[in-house]
Amino acid sequence: MTTRLVSRARIGAVSVLALLLAGCGIRATEVPTNFGPAPSRVRCSLAEPDVSTQAARGLPVQVFLLCGSSLVTVDRTVRVPDGAADSERRMLVAQGLLDQLAEPPSPAEKEAGYSTDVRGGITVSRPRQPEDTLRLSMAPDTLTSYALAQIVCTFSDSAAAEGDGSVVLGGPGADSARRYECTDEVRARPGSKEPPSKDAAGE
Repeated sequence: MTTRLVSRARIGAVSVLALLLAGCGIRATEVPTNFGPAPSRVRCSLAEPDVSTQAARGLPVQVFLLCGSSLVTVDRTVRVPDGAADSERRMLVAQGLLDQLAEPPSPAEKEAGYSTDVRGGITVSRPRQPEDTLRLSMAPDTLTSYALAQIVCTFSDSAAAEGDGSVVLGGPGADSARRYECTDEVRARPGSKEPPSKDAAGE
């Protein structure tokens, strides 16, 4: 008799517990999954062509912007007058590239995760010795590693340089110019891997 009473008491307790859980809307097998939207991921690629950058007419070029921890190319244009001499054309392209690097990314590019570390106001002066030197209005070694990588990789892959994967840069003074290279390591890790360089004197 006692055993039966205990069993009935246990069954009653389980039933009451089940009713309480059901009343609270709790299901033993239900796993909550609504923790809000998943965090966005940097795509580093534009879903569609950026119409705002294609609207301007000029010489098609590519510049290197930052995305995540690496450098990626985006399409731009620079204005170069028809009939410009080779030396003048080279300077105009170099200045146009600098200006494009300093431009804030478009809304579509920002959404894709693009940014730039190149600040506005940097100019290029006519080359001194060596002949292919591009003299910047600020010394290259005063730039951030990101900005230097952006400029070196953009210049070395353009009509502003010789097209051999390198570019000779100097500052505004009479300091020796250096030849900088854009390597795979620089494109992959511009923040920790500065462009390798060597003294360009005597080239």
